[in-house]
Amino acid sequence: MSAVRLPHSLRRTLPGSAVANEVGYVEGKNVAIEFRWAEGRHDRLPALAAELVRRQVAIILATGAGGGANAAKAATSTIPIVFTTGRNPLDMGLVASLRHPGGNLTGVNFFATELGEKRLELLHALVPRATVIAQRSTICATTSLRAAW
Repeated sequence: MSAVRLPHSLRRTLPGSAVANEVGYVEGKNVAIEFRWAEGRHDRLPALAAELVRRQVAIILATGAGGGANAAKAATSTIPIVFTTGRNPLDMGLVASLRHPGGNLTGVNFFATELGEKRLELLHALVPRATVIAQRSTICATTSLRAAW
């Protein structure tokens, strides 16, 4: 489940990935993967999470910082939720602590927003004369860099 849309190429390769096959999962044979994409409409996330809960899925994977994990957390306290995010899951209200997340959530944090200041510092060291730096990013990462600048 994600607030964005999965690229078509990834949609084709993810279910049949070598990693999934190595551990014995073959879509359509012993595993079913339910994709849910909010297409950039964050208001759809609660309904998508509720639908997955109604379908009694075994696990929910929520990707990105768009609120999918928050919607899944609000929808269930029993189905395991694995999230990936570049934001701090503590600040997002997802987990009680990084060491012991608690509840039914666990995940991977890339600390994208927390590392923004350091990235900008390194970029400045590489190109000290630069006065304008552009970055194509999400709102949360951009906010971090603006604060660092």
